[in-house]
Amino acid sequence: MESKLKVVLLAHTPHPQETVAAAAKLCYSASDVDAITETVHARDQQPFIEKLVDRGHLSPIEHASFTFAVEGISRACSHQLVRHRLASYSQQSQRYVSMEDGFGYIVPPSIEADPVLRERFGFFMEGIQEFYNELILAMKARGIEGESAYEDARFVLPNASETRIIVTMNGRELLHFFMQRCCRRAQWEIRAMAIEMLKLAKWAAPAIFADAGPACLGGSCPEGAYSCGAAQEVRDQFRNL
Repeated sequence: MESKLKVVLLAHTPHPQETVAAAAKLCYSASDVDAITETVHARDQQPFIEKLVDRGHLSPIEHASFTFAVEGISRACSHQLVRHRLASYSQQSQRYVSMEDGFGYIVPPSIEADPVLRERFGFFMEGIQEFYNELILAMKARGIEGESAYEDARFVLPNASETRIIVTMNGRELLHFFMQRCCRRAQWEIRAMAIEMLKLAKWAAPAIFADAGPACLGGSCPEGAYSCGAAQEVRDQFRNL
């Protein structure tokens, strides 16, 4: 059962840009909170926030948080995602959720493009499904059911298995995440996910994420000899998001 990527912005800090602007202005103002918030809501904060980002004053951006629901990514992708430690994650469990009715799986584009490999890949996934179900039945026959059966049967499931995950990051960590994972040298799957997340973040807080994306958007590529060599093409892509 092949799965497709889906990213939804479930929630975010109400008025994220005004929240960030209030936090930043508080650092430099003798005014009380009421006066600061009144000033913030009275005018457009986009130029101010863009200046914050340009100057690298990013701590106020931590006060805005964004929660995404993601479907149609592989376990291989989620293992990369959770390396970003300044975030909160809730992931579908293979211990508590049975895959007897069919586990979803992700097909890499390099395999999808080859009809022979694609057919063999699908056949292999079907074989894993059959063996998973055999394991569950064999354990049930021995009185092992529910999570006790699922937690051991899952050992045969592949990295290609689909997972669902909810992730919450603050604005500053998202900027870092986009810098790392929107890069062309990032693995294709997490890059596709990051780009979809960036589109939604730009919609929710355009001033914060106006120039978000791989590091080459703001200067030279930090990958050195490992650069993709297509910085201008990448810049054009992200300007059009």
